Parts: sequence; C-alpha cells; structure tokens
Amino acid sequence: MGNGVTFLTIYVCIRGPTCFLVEGLLWDSAISEDDGAPAPCPAWMSAGVARGGFPQTPKAPREGRKSYSPVKRRRKARRLSVAYEASEGEEGEGAERLQAPSWQPQDWRRQLDNIRTMRSGKDAPVDQLGAEHCFDPSASPKQVQRYQVLLSLMLSSQTKDQVTAGAMQRLRARGLTVDSILQTDDSTLGTLIYPVGFWRSKVKYIKQTTAILQQRYGGDIPASVAELVALPGVGPKMAHLAMAVAWGTVSGIAVDTHVHRIANRLRWTKEATRSPEETRRALEEWLPRELWREINGLLVGFGQQTCLPVRPRCQACLNRALCPAARGL
Repeated sequence: MGNGVTFLTIYVCIRGPTCFLVEGLLWDSAISEDDGAPAPCPAWMSAGVARGGFPQTPKAPREGRKSYSPVKRRRKARRLSVAYEASEGEEGEGAERLQAPSWQPQDWRRQLDNIRTMRSGKDAPVDQLGAEHCFDPSASPKQVQRYQVLLSLMLSSQTKDQVTAGAMQRLRARGLTVDSILQTDDSTLGTLIYPVGFWRSKVKYIKQTTAILQQRYGGDIPASVAELVALPGVGPKMAHLAMAVAWGTVSGIAVDTHVHRIANRLRWTKEATRSPEETRRALEEWLPRELWREINGLLVGFGQQTCLPVRPRCQACLNRALCPAARGL
C-alpha cells in the first residue's frame, strides 16, 4: 500500500468462534512532517482501539526489514474562507452579507417615465398654485416665509389649489405674519380664508398654532416632522411638505388623496392601503429616496389632469397598458 512496511496482526472471525491470524504489511505512503518517515495507516490503529485485543504498535519486523516507530501524524487546521457577493449600493471589502432585494412593483420605472412625459408641460393647478407658490419670497426675515408656507399647507387640506391660493392672497394683502394673525379676530380671519374646506375649524387651528409658534419657537416654525405634526391642524403630509419647501429638507414622501389614489391604482403598494399615511409608509419601503421630493407634485398634477378620482381619462393615459386599474375597466 505504500513505500514503508511493517507487520500488522489482524484477527478475523468468520461465521463462528474460529479466529484466523492474518499477518500483513500495512503502512501509509504519506510522509510524516516530523522526520520524513512513513506514517502508519490510521485504519489499523482505530480498529485496534475499537475492538480490543489489537496491538497498539506494530510487531517487530522480520529479519532484514527496517523497523519504524509509529509517528503521530500532524494535521494542519485550515481556515475556510466564505465570500459574499456585495449587494447593489454596497462598496468595498466591508460588505459581507447578501441583501435580499426588497419588493418593487412591476413596471414602476416605465410607469414613472410615462407620467413624467405626461406632466412635462407643468400646467396643472399644483404647478402654479401649490405651496411653493403661495408664500411671499421677498418677505423678511426668512421665518416669515416659513410661517406663510405652513399656513398655506394648513389651508390646503380638503381644498382645491385655486381656493387656497385665493385665501393666501387675501391674507398676504393684510401683512401675513405671526403678529398680524394673532391680532386678527376670528370672524375677520374666517372671512379672509372662506371658502376653504372646514374653514371654521381652520380658524381655530391657525390661531392655536400661531400662538404656539410665538411662545415656543420665537415666531418661526419647527424644523422637525415630530414637532410639526404636534401643532393643531398639521398632519403628516403638511409636515413633510413644510420640511421640503420651508427648510429644504426631504424628510419623507408627502402623500395626499391624489398620491394615495394613484399609488393604489398602479399597485405601487404591496397590498391595498386604506389611508394616505399608510400609503406613505408603503411607498417609503421601496421607492428610492432621491425620488421622494419629486413624487408628490408629479402625482398630484397627474391626478388633477388625467388620473381623476371619478371617470379617469384612461384613453389619454400613456400607462393604460401598464396600469392594473385601467386593464380592469
């Protein structure tokens, strides 16, 4: 079996008590790392220990044959290196784990490109009368501009952009600041903002929020979503838009009824959602962050012109073949 030789006595029992003594040569051909001598085959040593009665060392060789002492064979421990493929977005050697791809809606990039094409004219009401266009960019100091942004967002809830813009014009004509609003009585304020949706409730909310801004924030608006939504009459959509327009910070996706409706029609949520806030969380799970600021104005205008709440204009929509809702009509 190998280059070195020695004798090994093996007892073999075959179908009964009779034992046959078998003597033979059994040496491993591998060379020991210690002295270059052949290493004994581990098979006979393990067999002897397991069954008992086998010699622990080989018998002395016959005359003329060189004797070898069994040498314990050393084994080197080897490290097993496992390589992991870096997921998209990970760089360098520090990436060690595979990231499971997150869920994404089918054909969403094509759908988005088509919506961009349909919205390239920028001629929807939101493009001319949205929150970005309702405040006075020349107002000083900057906190007055930020206050006007927040007020326009509070007025816009459940209200068309044209109506909101009209109310803001009337307020700005009287000097729209924290102090001016606090000095205006409720009846006059109601007249100025009418006919925005829920105008009576909004008079109360505007007064309460303005007082808080003066007392806690020195007449400015908070710079965090958590503090903004804590203000009376301010919801998550308004807070995220205020962060984007007033502070220039993208804190999340602003989802109103238009975005909520279109996201569900296009199946941009893994499951159907029941509220704008639920839709916001679902979209933020997969939509790339660099699109968060764009998506509100894009979908709001699309909802105002094409994907209407009632009788959507699917015949004129570039996404008709890609939209699950259109295919179901």
